[in-house]
Amino acid sequence: EYIGSLGLPVNPRIEVLSGLEEIHRYCEGWQENRHDLDYEIDGVVYKVNSVELQEKLGYSSREPHWAVAHKYPAQEAITQLVGIDIQVGRTGKLTPVARLTPVFVGGTTVANVTLHNLFDLRNRNVRVGDFVVVRRAGDVIPEIVRGAFVRLIYRPNFRMPDKCPVCGSAVARVRGETNHRCSGGLLCSAQRKNAVLHFAHRRA
Repeated sequence: EYIGSLGLPVNPRIEVLSGLEEIHRYCEGWQENRHDLDYEIDGVVYKVNSVELQEKLGYSSREPHWAVAHKYPAQEAITQLVGIDIQVGRTGKLTPVARLTPVFVGGTTVANVTLHNLFDLRNRNVRVGDFVVVRRAGDVIPEIVRGAFVRLIYRPNFRMPDKCPVCGSAVARVRGETNHRCSGGLLCSAQRKNAVLHFAHRRA
């Protein structure tokens, strides 16, 4: 209220609540009406409004102990998996990337989703041509959750390539590991490029 009295913008939907019932009412109300806002939200935050209690509750290195975020379930949408491409990373890891019919979910249009590795793809039981359920994990990172419908026609499983799609070197998987890797090392232009990016990035 003081900040607002200074003429600075303050969210007008702040409420002072007492007890779990009021908190649940407020939270569920905004879960139902979140689409009426002119901006995206992924939940609400409860804060203890006594400065004295805030001091007693204290802080961790990342967050105050007197504020708690209540996250809503991620929004989901259905779209078609139209293809799977392969990306080659700095260490030679081959990562399948799903190409989707673009779909609007969680405030943004999603057209590509990382599938991590072949076993992740198998566990989700999705194949090229399937309609799939997509969401943004934590309302940030898009992911395929599962197939949207029962598959009524046969579609083959995706298989990792035997050769690197960038440099043509042999692809191998060490027994017990989940990742397939290009054996080309720095001869592979994708690994070279990502090595330079890694060397020059902010935290390097």
